[in-house]
Amino acid sequence: MKWSNSITLDQPFSDARLVATTPAPEEDPAQAREKAAYERGRRDAEQAMGAKLLQQRNEIAELQNGLLNSLKQILPKMAEEMESALIQLALEAAEKIAAGVKMDPERVEAVVREALSQVQDTSEVSIRINPGDLGLLRKHKSPLVEGSAEMGPLRFVASPDVTSGGCIVQTRFGLIDAQQETKLAQLRKAVNV
Repeated sequence: MKWSNSITLDQPFSDARLVATTPAPEEDPAQAREKAAYERGRRDAEQAMGAKLLQQRNEIAELQNGLLNSLKQILPKMAEEMESALIQLALEAAEKIAAGVKMDPERVEAVVREALSQVQDTSEVSIRINPGDLGLLRKHKSPLVEGSAEMGPLRFVASPDVTSGGCIVQTRFGLIDAQQETKLAQLRKAVNV
């Protein structure tokens, strides 16, 4: 800068220093508008993002509640189906185990005694039994076939219609079917399968 006027001082300067001062730059109005627009956009974006997140949280909560309600309705039905399937499996396993058991005289006697325990009148008792099982009882001289004082005379009849391991006891009052198939059918009926 050039000065066109001179300044006269009464006393000389002592300890004088040149201080450079720059005037504060004035903000460009275009930059100010741009900065304000940026801040407005940022606030609007934050608000929009917050609203979107809140909407998504609500949707997730609704989805969760729907899933929980579905599970509450499905689980009892699944438990019932599983129970039925497990009972069915247990019955099939029992059938296979029973079919695989080798018959011996003690087992055959136990089946006949169990059936006879249901008989009220022992005066006329006929026992239909599988020919192989009857052969086992005779071979081992079972007291049932030989006759016992406790049961009275029993009439054994070999019947190929009766499966091994079972018997059918006939009295003048009716039949007692003690075959494995019949017992399993009664068990199925009892557990509603």
